[in-house]
Amino acid sequence: MGIINLEDMKNKKTAIVIGATGLIGKELVKLLINDSDFDCIKVFVRRSMGIANTKIEEHIIDFNELTSIKENIVGDVLFSTLGTTIKQAGSKDAQYLVDYTYQYEIAKIAADNGVKDYYLVSSSGANSKSNIFYTRMKGELDNSVCQLPFKRIRIFRPSLLLGERGEKRLGESIGSKLIKIIEFIPYLKKYRGIEGHVVALAMIKSFKEENDSSPVFYELDSIFDLI
Repeated sequence: MGIINLEDMKNKKTAIVIGATGLIGKELVKLLINDSDFDCIKVFVRRSMGIANTKIEEHIIDFNELTSIKENIVGDVLFSTLGTTIKQAGSKDAQYLVDYTYQYEIAKIAADNGVKDYYLVSSSGANSKSNIFYTRMKGELDNSVCQLPFKRIRIFRPSLLLGERGEKRLGESIGSKLIKIIEFIPYLKKYRGIEGHVVALAMIKSFKEENDSSPVFYELDSIFDLI
């Protein structure tokens, strides 16, 4: 039997992930499973991910009853990749509940529980004063979580996300084809799409940087620069 290095065990991290069944969340969980710096990955989901791995601690929850699982939202870092569309949610109010309320409430619980680091997937153009509902909602969340007492806050603002989703989105399917053409046009490069796994990898690489500045915002080019 090998010797257990207690110092290595102390340095292992616990990651908390919400949105683990989404495009970026799924990629993030895969990377965390294969990352030796993490020995526990707590996922909070509405349905099981169906992953059998000793690192995974799966919590199937009702996001409307977060107080009942408050004591479980503890760890070193919270990765927040939750999100939906108006079509999926059914209305703007329902989308706001998922994209803003759930994410903010979990972030607040995590901060209250002493979680030090917070990593959020926002959106390009996020602005609390925007006339566009989606970008205004994202900007409001960015502003709100920046008021929470995390040691480090990292906010990622990707453009159109590319990759295989669990559900088909016609608009994004058409958009992704156009985006792939745009990236070859220099003055439109800032609008190019980005793969979900690239965003996930950038989040982990940012976590490992020795930079205590907070908050830090990563726009599209900055996300690519992390890889």
